[in-house]
Amino acid sequence: MILETTMKANHINHRTQSRHMLLRALFIIHCSLFISPAGAQTSVTTAYEIGGGTTHILDTYLSQEKFRGTGLSVLIASERRQPDRPWLTAIEHELNFTSADDRADNVNELQGDYSLFIGRHRTWQFQRLELQAGGMAALNIGFIYNTSNSNNPAQGRLSLQLMPSGAACYRFPLLGLQWTARYELQLPLAGLMFSPNYGQSYYEIFSRGNYDRNLVPTTFVSAPCFRQQLSLDCQVGRRLTLRIGYLGDYQQSSVNNLKSHIYHHRLMLGVVRTLRVATLR
Repeated sequence: MILETTMKANHINHRTQSRHMLLRALFIIHCSLFISPAGAQTSVTTAYEIGGGTTHILDTYLSQEKFRGTGLSVLIASERRQPDRPWLTAIEHELNFTSADDRADNVNELQGDYSLFIGRHRTWQFQRLELQAGGMAALNIGFIYNTSNSNNPAQGRLSLQLMPSGAACYRFPLLGLQWTARYELQLPLAGLMFSPNYGQSYYEIFSRGNYDRNLVPTTFVSAPCFRQQLSLDCQVGRRLTLRIGYLGDYQQSSVNNLKSHIYHHRLMLGVVRTLRVATLR
């Protein structure tokens, strides 16, 4: 009886000690989420921009005619970095929509696309000048719809590209405010895109399963895309920075005996916010 009582007491003490150790461990983990070592904070700079401008469209699958119209773009771009490390992660979301007409103003086309850019950049700091160089993976999905075509009225767009990229930022004071001038550039290297072949309908591809080289490897020769951004930031408060800039996104390809180009020219306006997030090493 005494032995049984002793065993129960030891079991209760063991459970109590285990519970205290668990609570102590949870408390340490909880505190570590909010208190990080010195220099372990991650800086996240995000720009929210919206803009408008002209778009030039050509897609010989739908029409031999060139179209021009006015479009709208939304851009969300962020850079994530730690101050004691030379590498940063860049992520950009770009959304475009355009209504365009032919030169005779008789036919209308609607165009829209979404692009996701994810990359890594090495940075070099020279006092007020910062240089970045690295690469990005770019995923683009979109459509072109010709409102006058009865057969094959729409063209789907899907591509994945690897793009060398770089940027230059120059910070300077002016009129008692802090300014930053930035230029960013991406060029194509190689990729993969979807395209119907010349004279092939989407019914043949998806309903009858007639594959005819519809997934095409691309290079800077067959799909010489080009994307650039020029912006000027003005810090007007401790946590508020205003941005004005130009976005040029030039997509073009010549595959499967079909030619296509979409040129976006946008005047962009937006705000830039920088947050510091505590991270664990």
